[in-house]
Amino acid sequence: MTAVHGTAVNIPTPDGSADAYLAHPDDGSPHAAVLLYMDAFGLRPHLEKMADRLAGAGYTVLVPNVFYRHGRAPVVELPDFIDPVQRPDIFQRIVPIMRSLTPELAMRDADAYLRWLAACPQATDGPVGVTGYCMGAGLALRTAGTYPDRVAAIAGFHGGQLAPDTPDSPHLLADRITAEAYFGHADQDQAMPPEQIDRLEKALAAAGVRHQGEVYRGAHHGYTQADTAAYNPDAAERHWTALLDLLTRTL
Repeated sequence: MTAVHGTAVNIPTPDGSADAYLAHPDDGSPHAAVLLYMDAFGLRPHLEKMADRLAGAGYTVLVPNVFYRHGRAPVVELPDFIDPVQRPDIFQRIVPIMRSLTPELAMRDADAYLRWLAACPQATDGPVGVTGYCMGAGLALRTAGTYPDRVAAIAGFHGGQLAPDTPDSPHLLADRITAEAYFGHADQDQAMPPEQIDRLEKALAAAGVRHQGEVYRGAHHGYTQADTAAYNPDAAERHWTALLDLLTRTL
C-alpha cells in the first residue's frame, strides 16, 4: 500500500456545489479514477477510510455527498457507531432526503462528478470505475447505464432495490451498459430479495454485460460498513478482493 493523500473538494453541479472527499496516492502521478457512491448514512469518516484504502491500492477516488442539496456532510448527524436501536430514528430523517434524489437529479450529478474527474490532475484520462454501497449500488448501476462511454467497471455491494418491478428500476438500463459489472449481495437483505437478484442477473445476461453476481452467505445489508452493527469482517474483506480484482482487470 502506498502513501495516500486525502482532501475535501467541491464539485460544481447544475444545482450548486457538491462537497466531496478525494483520495489518491501521494506520489505526484495521475492514477485511474474511481467514483465511490455512499450509502444512505452519507459521507463520513468510515467512507473516507474506504476511499483511502482504495487509493492505497493505486487509484484516485472521489466520494461525493450526493445529498448536497440538503447541506454539507454530515447532512444527518450520526453517532460514531450506528447500532440497531438508533437506526429507526436516523432513517426517519434520511428517507425523505433519499426520496428527493430522483434518478434524473442523480444522473445530472453523475455527469458533473465524471466531468470533474476527467479534469482532475490526479486522475488519468479514460473511463472510470464506479462502486456503490446500499443506495449507492443503484446509483452506480444507473451511472454505468447512463454514461456507458465513461464507465469501464461497475461494482455494487449490498445494494437495495436494484431490480424492482417498477418502470424506473436501475436494472432496466442493463442494455446500455458496456462496463464489466460485479455485484456482492447479502443473503439476509430484505432490500434485495432473491427475486430481484434473479431479475438483475437475467437483465445483465440478456444484455450481454460481462458480469458476476455473488450472494454472501450470512451477510446483512450494510456488511461493508464498519461503523454499523451490520458489519461483517469476512464479507467486507471478500468485497475488497472482488472490487480490486475488477478494477485491476478493467482500469
